[in-house]
Amino acid sequence: SVSAAFREHLRHLGLQDFPCGLGSWNKSRFNACTSPRGGWLGLGADPVGQEEALPLGEETPEALMELLSDRHSPWALPAGCSPQDHHLREMAVLAPELIRGSNVFQVLRSLRIVGKGVEEVDKGLLQLQQLEELILSANQISRITSANLPQTLKVLELCCNAVADLQDLCAQPPPELQHLGLGYNRLCGPSQDKYLTADFWPNLISLDLSFNNFTDLLGLVSQLSSLQKLRILVLQGNPLALIPTYRGFLVDSLPKLSVLDDIHIRPDEKHRFHGLARQPELIRSEARVVVSVGEIKGVPDPSTLQQLELGSEAPVITYSYCVTYEF
Repeated sequence: SVSAAFREHLRHLGLQDFPCGLGSWNKSRFNACTSPRGGWLGLGADPVGQEEALPLGEETPEALMELLSDRHSPWALPAGCSPQDHHLREMAVLAPELIRGSNVFQVLRSLRIVGKGVEEVDKGLLQLQQLEELILSANQISRITSANLPQTLKVLELCCNAVADLQDLCAQPPPELQHLGLGYNRLCGPSQDKYLTADFWPNLISLDLSFNNFTDLLGLVSQLSSLQKLRILVLQGNPLALIPTYRGFLVDSLPKLSVLDDIHIRPDEKHRFHGLARQPELIRSEARVVVSVGEIKGVPDPSTLQQLELGSEAPVITYSYCVTYEF
């Protein structure tokens, strides 16, 4: 589950271990009862005074932070960690009480669990009451229930999973969601088109449906047209993208779009395709693929055989080949 992967992720961050957390290396700074300077958790104390009165065996906040930031340090985070990971580690040094135990759920705004074999989005996520960004790419999620998602979400990325149905996701979707990433999944049209409307996503700005199995361009556009705030759309990799008038029809049908398939829509494009949306007859439900065979190995060459048989009274031997293309 996502919760299990999150707990394992926190364990790897080592938020309670040196140089983070509370321990013998910083205990006097956070002993509010005995601190002569006062200040909540000692954070309001004068850093110069602290350094002068630093007990033996303790480290200054600056020294601890340097252990986290120096890439040669054994306590440095590996490359590829998210900014949220670095932020949590810094907080674990400067204000460890804020992220002890369940407190970490109150400060986390972004969660990135990528390629961890997650299958279930469980209700444990609801503990993250401030979460705005949830990235669960490259996992094994086939079903996601919106009741288990924090309603504060603004970004939900589910790229490279096995999602085939949006019904459960659209039961109680996060109302403020601005980006929905569903690329490289198993969505098929037209059964899923009805879930891509403003009734479910009134604030959606960016939508990624790339590399699924949407085939009905007219039906999909009729639903997407209700998304008045939509500015970025990715549909490449779907069968409908093979239609010759695909880009022009979308540009004219969704005039508020700024980016289509990662390419900015220029004013001259809008002018050139103007009026195409009113000619649906130009959209054909078929595509033509031309295959050229350059070389075949392991079969007799018919031209050579014919030369050998010229002038012969013997019957001519013919060969026929069947080539199958699977899409």
